[in-house]
Parts: sequence; C-alpha cells; structure tokens
Amino acid sequence: MKVCLYFENANLISKSGIGSALKHQMAALDYANVPYTLDYHDQYDILHINTIGIKSKEVIFHAKKLNRPVIYHAHSTEEDIRNSYFGSNAVAPILKKRLISLYSKANCIITPTPYSKSLLLKYGITVPIFPVSNGIRIKDYQTDKQKIAKFRDYFKLAPEDKTIICVALPFKRKGIIDFVNIAQELPQYKFIWFGDTYKYLLTHDIQTLIKRKHPKNVIFPGYISGDVLMGAYLNCDLFFFPSYEETEGIVVLEALAAKCPILIRDIPVYNHWLVDQENCYKGKDNHDFKNKIIKILNHKLPNLTSAGFKVAQDRDLSKIGLQLKQIYKKVLEQAK
Repeated sequence: MKVCLYFENANLISKSGIGSALKHQMAALDYANVPYTLDYHDQYDILHINTIGIKSKEVIFHAKKLNRPVIYHAHSTEEDIRNSYFGSNAVAPILKKRLISLYSKANCIITPTPYSKSLLLKYGITVPIFPVSNGIRIKDYQTDKQKIAKFRDYFKLAPEDKTIICVALPFKRKGIIDFVNIAQELPQYKFIWFGDTYKYLLTHDIQTLIKRKHPKNVIFPGYISGDVLMGAYLNCDLFFFPSYEETEGIVVLEALAAKCPILIRDIPVYNHWLVDQENCYKGKDNHDFKNKIIKILNHKLPNLTSAGFKVAQDRDLSKIGLQLKQIYKKVLEQAK
C-alpha cells in the first residue's frame, strides 16, 4: 500500500496550519510504516488530498482514471475562511460550494475534529467522514535549556519578564484585535504574536495594527521557526489563543505538548477534548480573558499542564499514523 499525499503549492502554504499538517502526515505515516509520495504522477494506491486549489479537481480525476480511491482531508470550512484574509468574507460562500463539490468526489473524508465533521454534515455532504486529529510529535517538545535561552536572548527578556504568546497568522478570525486590546490593559506583561505578516493577505486595519497601532508591550516578530519558537513554547508563562473559529488548532496541540499553560476562547471546536479548569482554561470575552491571565500568571489558579500534556499524548503522531493506516485499509477493501 502506497499513499500519495497531495498538497497543492506546498511551498506557499508552508507557514500555515495546513503546511504543518503536511509535515505531521509524513511523520505519522513514517511511524506506521506506510510508504508515500508527494508526486501524484508517481505510482500509488490511494490519493490522500489535502488542498482545494486550482489543480485539485485535475488530481482527483487523474486518480479516478487510474481507479485509485480518493481520501479528502477537509482542513477548510466556510466558517474558518470568514474573517481571515483580505476579501475572505466575499469569497467564503463561493468557496463553500467548491468545498462541497470537491469533498463529495472522495471515497471518504478525514477531518480533524468531531466539530468540523458536524459542519460538513450540515453542508449536506453524504460521503463517510472520519475525525482524526492532525496530531503532534511529543518528543519534539522536551524541555531544552538552549532553546529557552535562544528565545529569551532573541527578545532580550529580563529574568523578571513574564511572557504571553500566540502563534497564528494575524487574521481577525484568530483574535488578534482582542490580543492587542488585552495587552494594552496589561502593560506589566509582554505579549508576543508569532506569525507571518503577509501584506497582500491582511486587511488594512490589521496591517495598521501590526505596523503602528499597538502598545509597546506587544511584539510582532513575524514568522519564526526553529529553536526560538520552540523556546517560546517551552518557556512562556501562557499560551493565549483567542481564535474565534478553528477546525482543530495545531498550535494548541503544540502548546499542550510543551506543557505550556493555555487559555483559549470557549468555542465548539474544543468541546469534548479540552475541558475548562481540567486540562486548560477557557474565556468567553476580553473581560474574562483579562481576569484569567492575571490569575494564571500570579499562580492564583491551579496548574493544569500535566492534564493538558495527556491530551497531547493521546494525539501523538505514532497513534495518528495507525489511525490513518486503518482508514486506508478500509477504503482499499471497499474499493475492490
């Protein structure tokens, strides 16, 4: 059994969540000893397609012509397209129709959470849908003093500085405006938002916010990977992710794997796997967020990182690989 993992414009999406999903899928299949290719012209038994670009339909038809079953990984929904890049609200209804058309051509669909599955069912999609987490490689997030030092040196942090981080493209949907507004009310802490500032994608108000309309305690370093980012996960005082809509949130898994305290918005995607005051903290609005940030950073609330780490362990890529392998086998058997 050989799988074709297809990601259109892999270089372009490398700094996004879908780009992370590619790396995770490759690692998961390595763990499960499933051979794969990234070239749809190669020989393969199953097409596992992840993107909805211009060539998607062509790649699907190519697989169908070869009588190869198609699995669509549904990373995108209309809901998480809205309030993102420039013009996203205008194109969201159009893209929804494209999503439905493309996803419905598959033998089955994989989607990251039961929540995202529920959205696809509401679209009227009748293809079998399997929720499988994007997963996380736990071993990459072990405490490392050198990485922590690189993070603190990069941002010239004093020993007494307390840091709150977020990792995401700076879209309105991700809660960047709330992040900055809360930082303005909490000048005693440093707020760092990691994420590429694509000028051609961002709306004018977000560009202005990043360039000049934010308080001094907010830092926008742009896209940073490697040791500095890993050190941030391992050393920050809080991972604050005020996103309004996700299909899962790979960065949340990363924070959990790093045993980082997390504060997230109370939205449906986290239901059933992230539980407020058990393995994370959730907030409903900025007032709620502000109060919980103060309490977490001053140790007035219990440390939940051990429980959060167990959530990440359940989604280790070694386990995700086996889940994907089972789905591949099932699809191949049904395609005979």
